[in-house]
Amino acid sequence: MGTINKVILIGRLGKDPEERTTAGGTRVSNFSLATDTYHGNNGEKTTEWHRVKVFGKTAEQCIQYLRKGRLICVEGSLQTRSYEKPPGDKRYVTDVVAARVTFLDAKGNGHPDHAAAEEEEMPF
Repeated sequence: MGTINKVILIGRLGKDPEERTTAGGTRVSNFSLATDTYHGNNGEKTTEWHRVKVFGKTAEQCIQYLRKGRLICVEGSLQTRSYEKPPGDKRYVTDVVAARVTFLDAKGNGHPDHAAAEEEEMPF
């Protein structure tokens, strides 16, 4: 039996996407996504923040159209990396690497515009 690394999240952007370009010329967009979970009889809300990374054409569309507060659906996989800061203090970071981003409302106003961006190939 094989393994699966698949994530589907629906949430709102915590800030405008940041952009950069890899050494190989691929555009990358990074943003934070908030999802809410409600617990117990009183409906206490817990917000979880997710780090999302998008490559290529999908990244270009996210940079162009997404803004803080926008409702989106992200489909992708989890990728964990580590770094040391300061030396000897190893830290781990988990990102959602998006293969597909669907814009669920038009500029945060609650009306679907059914725009979708899908990555053709993911450079890892």
